[in-house]
Amino acid sequence: MSNRQTSTDVILIGAGIMSATLGSMLKELVPDWEITVFEKLANTGEESSNEWNNAGTGHAALCELNYTVEQPDGSIDISKAIKINEQFQVSMQFWSYLVNNNLIRNPHDFIMPLPHMSLVQGERNVTFLKKRFEALSNNPLFQGMEFSDDPAKLMEWIPLIMKERTSNEPIAATRIDSGTDVNFGALTRMLFDHLKSKNVDIKFKHSVDDIKRTSDGSWELKVRNIDSGQVEHHTTKFVFIGGGGGSLHLLQKSGIPEGKHIGGFPVSGLFMVCNNPDIVEQHNAKVYGKAKVGAPPMSVPHLDTRYIDNKKSLLFGPFAGFSPKFLKSGSMFDLITSVKTDNLVTMLAAGAKNMSLTKYLIEQVMLSKEQRMEELREFIPSAKSEDWDIVVAGQRVQVIKDTAAGKGTLQFGTEVVSAADGSIAALLGASPGASTAVHVMLEVIKKCFPQHIKAWEPQLKEMIPSYGVSLLKDPALIQEIHTSTAQTLGLNENLPLQIAR
Repeated sequence: MSNRQTSTDVILIGAGIMSATLGSMLKELVPDWEITVFEKLANTGEESSNEWNNAGTGHAALCELNYTVEQPDGSIDISKAIKINEQFQVSMQFWSYLVNNNLIRNPHDFIMPLPHMSLVQGERNVTFLKKRFEALSNNPLFQGMEFSDDPAKLMEWIPLIMKERTSNEPIAATRIDSGTDVNFGALTRMLFDHLKSKNVDIKFKHSVDDIKRTSDGSWELKVRNIDSGQVEHHTTKFVFIGGGGGSLHLLQKSGIPEGKHIGGFPVSGLFMVCNNPDIVEQHNAKVYGKAKVGAPPMSVPHLDTRYIDNKKSLLFGPFAGFSPKFLKSGSMFDLITSVKTDNLVTMLAAGAKNMSLTKYLIEQVMLSKEQRMEELREFIPSAKSEDWDIVVAGQRVQVIKDTAAGKGTLQFGTEVVSAADGSIAALLGASPGASTAVHVMLEVIKKCFPQHIKAWEPQLKEMIPSYGVSLLKDPALIQEIHTSTAQTLGLNENLPLQIAR
């Protein structure tokens, strides 16, 4: 057992999209900083970032109904949709910068143009969708959105969903052609290939077992080589914990006060994948429905065209489920060991508040394939069991914390927890996660390196032209960004259904 000691400027824990994004941004801002990455698994992007573990939706709030809430007076609050759309535009700008500077190539390997649609049934839902459409389509960020409740038009848009539909219930959809399908696994691997070429040290099969503060304020990490069992100690001035569900345990080990009174609620998921190419060819959109009453926002049903391994696929889901693991490759004891004296009350309060959610998740786990097929048939009336296989999606950990709404409130979203001095930051939470990675990492940079921001500003503006500007207040800039990112990322080309090369 060696106790080798090494020192580096920045340590990133977890080789997913978040560490890949932060590493790529820091390498542009300060090329000479030494960066080391520790990853428990054998490859990059194997957990939440992997293309089979998430929905691949470029979350821009174009189709996700849970980002637009109907108020008691009947009006639609679109503020969250605007915020998420602006954040996605930031990601698009940074990806374009990387492509324009030849830091990554072949954008079609990770992003494809794909219409985003919302689909609802029943009079009340159709009224809601129409109001949502009116509220959004007046906004420059959502230009080009269409609404229809005409079955003939819907047949044109979504033939697979409309075919053999016998229900007389009113049905309506919105469609916007500027949506995207993003392969976050492929993007993560591309970014890490780029970082490797910039001498970033990526250590696979290395588990960070402990994080401690040293007397001079830096951090010492106890890192174990999983294959050899050898233990090393690495010190650094800045640590980013981007280990997906594994982040909470490491945040707790750091002992920072900001990490106290926070818990995690694990949610697992399944997708149905179509194995019949003829059916895959009949659908070309991401179509999001409305979550059932009592279902959590992360289980909104959607039927998605996806591009995985340069092949068109069709997925339906997600069916949520419950597992005490915090990572797909995690331990059955993850949930229990995350309960500490400081978050015990928070966790108990969350448990009491979310009994119905827990019951729902357990019911979802118990569904048979035929019961899952019944849910799919609400989207595709003619769906046949033999054409669909089940795939286990990634594990998500929703943040639980005490808020103004009370103790143990379940948060749906992505959160950064950082020390007051900015020397350590952890990313917790789930969707819209990966889609807003650049915005989130920009927040980490602002929080953790305030002394450098002024000097870094010109480079930040070059990477993200809208940096420091509210897009909403500048429709001309929105237009300019939409045009230039679409051109750079190859989203204008009217692609045939097979991948254009």
